[in-house]
Amino acid sequence: MEANNKWLVNVPVATLWTSYDSPRGIDQQAIKKIADIEGWLSTLTYETSLDLCNSNLVQSQLLYGEEVIVIEEKEDWVHVLVQSQASSKNKQGYPGWIPSRQLRQREGWSINKSRVAVIRAKKAKILLDNKQELLLSYLTILPVIAEEQASVIVQTPEGTGILNSGDVSICESISEQPKGNGADIVQAAEQFLGLPYLWGGMSSYGYDCSGLSYAACKANGYIIPRDAHDQAAAGEKVDITQLLPGDLLFFAYEEGKGSLHHVGIYYGEGKLLHSPNTGKMIEIIDLKGTVYEKELCAARRYWNEWGNNDVK
Repeated sequence: MEANNKWLVNVPVATLWTSYDSPRGIDQQAIKKIADIEGWLSTLTYETSLDLCNSNLVQSQLLYGEEVIVIEEKEDWVHVLVQSQASSKNKQGYPGWIPSRQLRQREGWSINKSRVAVIRAKKAKILLDNKQELLLSYLTILPVIAEEQASVIVQTPEGTGILNSGDVSICESISEQPKGNGADIVQAAEQFLGLPYLWGGMSSYGYDCSGLSYAACKANGYIIPRDAHDQAAAGEKVDITQLLPGDLLFFAYEEGKGSLHHVGIYYGEGKLLHSPNTGKMIEIIDLKGTVYEKELCAARRYWNEWGNNDVK
């Protein structure tokens, strides 16, 4: 595998590990060639899920067909940068490690130069050339080859695939995805109420707090930084007394004066929509009278009412 070269994720969800030796025995289903993310999650207990965070094992996740830049190899692993996930950890993209068997190089890949199919269903089946079926996550994006009455033929890392038309929306290009407003951001996140929290989660199999805000914004045409502290450093600053649905709310220890540790989406009427922490599920709560009310330290807006993406 050539260093400094672009490769494509070839599994429905690839976990971005902190190091090549981060995965434990219980994580094998997540790192095999045909990753079984659902099977992996079903084996995790509260303690082993919490350990993903406490032992700093996982950084983020990527979806099928996402590009990575390989910068280093170690045994059967590669150190990569994810350009679609902006991070203060590396200006070129979010850093982490992925098993090389979960990546594939594809000549003629044209994700940035063609019409794309964006999966809008929570999960969607794709039928590949070899008759294999994969279950892809919400917001997986693949180049369109052709549209038929009930299906869309797309490029995949290994060839072509067929998606159900009802599971996707078609955009002229990634950069021309329709821009939503704050209410649309709320709606994108609201559909995942009850989904269990997953540290590092960036797919409809499980989101962490900043993964949910990233996905809700991405669904509406806004690509924001990956982590909460980076999300809090960008966007348009909003006064806490002037909140609108769809604004991102940030929380810090020591009643808002310590280190930032959480992000959620303002739901309106004093409510917070968020993915709390390990062992809990995506929920809507009243801020008043909670620890979050005391810890609220900042708000940012990545959207505008007209959807023309003027917000930087």
